[in-house]
Amino acid sequence: MQQARSDFGFAKPLRLLNAAQYRSVFSGTQIRAAHPNLLILACPNALDHPRLGLVMAKKHVRNATDRNRIKRIARETFRLRQHQLPAVDAVVLARPGAGELDNAALTKLFDKLWRKLAKRAQAQPSQQGGAS
Repeated sequence: MQQARSDFGFAKPLRLLNAAQYRSVFSGTQIRAAHPNLLILACPNALDHPRLGLVMAKKHVRNATDRNRIKRIARETFRLRQHQLPAVDAVVLARPGAGELDNAALTKLFDKLWRKLAKRAQAQPSQQGGAS
């Protein structure tokens, strides 16, 4: 019975679950955090917490184990940092070369991108009451 750890879970409310939710991020992107190997697109949501979606194209990361490893690290870094992130819907996209990074480099890169995303979201004018 460790209820305290549930604050850092990754339950369904923290995920983008359907095509419409992904589409709203792709069409309404207001915040970007980019790196040559990874890209995070985000738009504010009407909720009080961030949500995460993952897109790992086979075209960019051929090996399935690499795609799964990147997704696992993305979820883990998001889970640990979720309380420092603003209420946004974020989609992580793999770019060519992401599969060649090792776990430590990926973790460091994701931490940097989450910080950049949070900083840019704070700089955004408050439009969170409007679109969802």
